[in-house]
Amino acid sequence: MQVLYKTKSNYKLFAFISALTLFISCETITQDTIASYETYYELSDGTETATYQQTIDFYIRLAKDFPEINIQTIGETDSGYPLHLVTFNPDGDFNFDHIRADKAIILINNGIHPGESDGIDATMMLFRDLATTKLKHPKNVILATIPIYNIGGALYRNSNTRANQNGPEAYGFRGNAKNYDLNRDFVKMDTKNAKTFTQIFHLVKPDVFIDNHVSNGADYQYALTHLFTQHNKLGGKLGEYLHQELHPKLEKSLEEKAWDITPYVNVFNRPPELGFTQFMDHPRYSTGYTTLWNTLGMMVETHMLKPYKQRVEGTYALMESMVGIVEKDYKTIKKIRNKTQEQMVDLQEYYFNWQVDTSQTTTLEFKGFEAEQLESEITGFPRLKYNRDQPFTRETVYHNYFKPSDTITVPAAYVIPQSWKNIVERLDANQIQYTEVTEDMELLLETYTISSYETRDNPYEGHYPHYNSQVDKRLDNVQLREGDLIVPTNQLGARYLLETLEPQADDSFFNWNFFDTVLQQKEGFSPYVFEDVALKILQKDSVLRKNFLIKKELDEDFAQNWYAQLDWVFQRSKYREKPYLRYPIFRIAKDSKAATLIPKE
Repeated sequence: MQVLYKTKSNYKLFAFISALTLFISCETITQDTIASYETYYELSDGTETATYQQTIDFYIRLAKDFPEINIQTIGETDSGYPLHLVTFNPDGDFNFDHIRADKAIILINNGIHPGESDGIDATMMLFRDLATTKLKHPKNVILATIPIYNIGGALYRNSNTRANQNGPEAYGFRGNAKNYDLNRDFVKMDTKNAKTFTQIFHLVKPDVFIDNHVSNGADYQYALTHLFTQHNKLGGKLGEYLHQELHPKLEKSLEEKAWDITPYVNVFNRPPELGFTQFMDHPRYSTGYTTLWNTLGMMVETHMLKPYKQRVEGTYALMESMVGIVEKDYKTIKKIRNKTQEQMVDLQEYYFNWQVDTSQTTTLEFKGFEAEQLESEITGFPRLKYNRDQPFTRETVYHNYFKPSDTITVPAAYVIPQSWKNIVERLDANQIQYTEVTEDMELLLETYTISSYETRDNPYEGHYPHYNSQVDKRLDNVQLREGDLIVPTNQLGARYLLETLEPQADDSFFNWNFFDTVLQQKEGFSPYVFEDVALKILQKDSVLRKNFLIKKELDEDFAQNWYAQLDWVFQRSKYREKPYLRYPIFRIAKDSKAATLIPKE
């Protein structure tokens, strides 16, 4: 037997052999470890997705075997099951108040639409690969995930409800246990799921939020598309960073991995190369909600027609890239977010109702398929069909700049009568700070009258929402009672307050029907009695009489309708009840006398 002595001449060879042996040994251990934690998706060779119980059992096993993984149950859902929060931290510290001081936190949400299951399987593998060190541990990033948000939908497992989707073999359903679409519920909070999400969100306070989805709509070459929160709406330095740094860095990172990606293709029943518009994520959506707290948000939208395995691998690659970007940029992200949050407490103006800014566009080198118009064999009418044998790359106009159509001055505070418990519950869930009025008093406040609004004809997520809502503002004396709430706007939740309490905002509590009782008049008049009263009113008020006569002259329908004429006078008289069309949330203007009631910090 030849003995290899550690002489000066052979030491390097010995060291090389030792290092190689150690490397092979460690590599074998890692591969063996990964193999022992294969997901249900991997065991099916990429054709199936894990059930709800398989998913939770997988994370429980990881948490049991790896100190870097923690799993906890939080809150309730409409299904009767709690939500889970799984956290990866190489340091083994899972107190978010501790770890957010020095590290950035990414929160990943999966299974909001359980039929779109790509993120469920990809995130299981991502956490496993981090735990087993197949992936290098990030030093500056903590990952947290909700494994399956829509548990009720996940339990309704079937193979039919995603008619346009290419795999997996079985999956969950879009609606939750009460048939709500949870990605329309973040502001209105009709579900237990949404209430628990707010609890998790404000526990974690993520710097970056990812919500994993699968798209519908057109056909094209990409397996991956991204839907970042709209950068103009996010605004300020944070919006600039998302648009000019985070977005292009993600695309570049994926390009280096040979993954093509494009913005979410927000078109239906027409070819996308004709141009398309960025999706506007209102606060009802997950990334619209997280924007209210100055979190950088994005949805991953894989393409429904691509094979399931390709979609899951693409989701994994994107999340891995995002971790890498945040690992490098964490100081910048936290600095900008902290600065933005400081600015929130001193907002002077706020912008609403964002519309496409046609003066600015982006040109994409879009990779699509030629679209053809064929005669439908079913209807006999023209139908759209994409020809995958004719791929192309074509310059395509992308509208990704928006501008607000409404601007308001930010009040010092809102006043909410204590009777509106459903509003207070939502403020509490979102950790909004307020004080109570300590004694009955009368204050001069800014009040709104609902001047006009439109209402959907069909039900939408348990509501008949309003839209195009307009208000008239005036100063009025308001009687407050002990126990009513004063809600200052100089707090981190300022954007949340403005988006929910200003009636004209797209997802305001008014537009979601929370105040519909004020839209109904409770007291009226008997015409035969009010005839005499109305005559006296017009005789005493010359301006009102003049306007009445002008309206009769210019409005033929009004002139021919005796009841409408009496009602016109009634609505402008002292007899009309104050609560009718009066928005029951009031504003304290900055520098007003009433503002002295707001406690100083």
